Amino acid sequence: MKEKYELAMKPMTIGNLTLKNRIVMPPIATYQSTEDGKVTSKMLEYYGMRATGSNLAMIITEHSYIDIRGKARKNQLSISSDEDIEGLKRLVDTIHQGGAKAIAQLNHAGSAAPSDVTGERAVAPSSVILPVSPMMGDGTAPEELTVSQIAEIVEQFACAAKRAKAAGYDGVEIHSAHAYLLNQFYSPLTNHREDDYGGDIERRLRIHREIIQSVRSAVGKEFMFSLRLGGCDYAEGGNTIEDSVYASKALADAGVDMLNITGGMCRYTRQGHNEPGYFQDMSSAIKKAVSIPVMLTGGVKTLEDAETLLKNNAADLIGVGREILKNPYWLMEQMEK
Repeated sequence: MKEKYELAMKPMTIGNLTLKNRIVMPPIATYQSTEDGKVTSKMLEYYGMRATGSNLAMIITEHSYIDIRGKARKNQLSISSDEDIEGLKRLVDTIHQGGAKAIAQLNHAGSAAPSDVTGERAVAPSSVILPVSPMMGDGTAPEELTVSQIAEIVEQFACAAKRAKAAGYDGVEIHSAHAYLLNQFYSPLTNHREDDYGGDIERRLRIHREIIQSVRSAVGKEFMFSLRLGGCDYAEGGNTIEDSVYASKALADAGVDMLNITGGMCRYTRQGHNEPGYFQDMSSAIKKAVSIPVMLTGGVKTLEDAETLLKNNAADLIGVGREILKNPYWLMEQMEK
């Protein structure tokens, strides 16, 4: 019943994009692409069912690699070449036909990119093996990026964003969470650089600011731009909630329209927690500090969970991943309860 879930079903505007409600399908990797990252009919069916079978406001499609050296796994979706645009157009059209907005998530895996997938040694801010379990990448120390290589990656994000816009997406999201490259720059656990891209939090965020500026130049001010931030590592020596608030204010000032809050080196789970919105201590603090919309994902199983989190000012939008992964009709069924 719509009245029962007043906040969850309330429209929301992000930048120049208006959503019909506050429920979002966050990016969940299916690895259903072809070997070279092209869209498949199986993928179209998967997203089509979730767009049509529910009443989702927005679908953020699974993380897409911007360069082969940043590919996380076999059969990952690609947005690294202009040849990808045709298939991505079909994917966006399928989501739009179902009534949802479509957002492309752009990613570089950094040291989480296995050499048997990319054919090359992984690159990262520092030559540090990822402190995550289970292991990501191939367990060997990556090559430390040079300043010129960092500039190339900044440009690759901008080119990927242009492809997303050409494919008809309603916006883009930059992935800086879950122990991938931009999260590796942000976290002191993996960034041991002593130049302008390492050290204090301001310098660890430098690549983020450069990417935001480059993407904005590529797609314009009107195109919706989100950033998924692994704000807190929940680990000794890692980023804290205070760091996440500082970073969120800096990223909002740099020009993103939305922050999608999740875990850092702890990835998308939090040890000892499985309650609805288990990152809400972080998202609530961030929401108080910024004026742009904040999205929270994790542990939400019912629409009542989502409504409660919204009422408690934990976030402005709620991502529901596992439930929609299991049941494409989850939201419609919840609305009928």
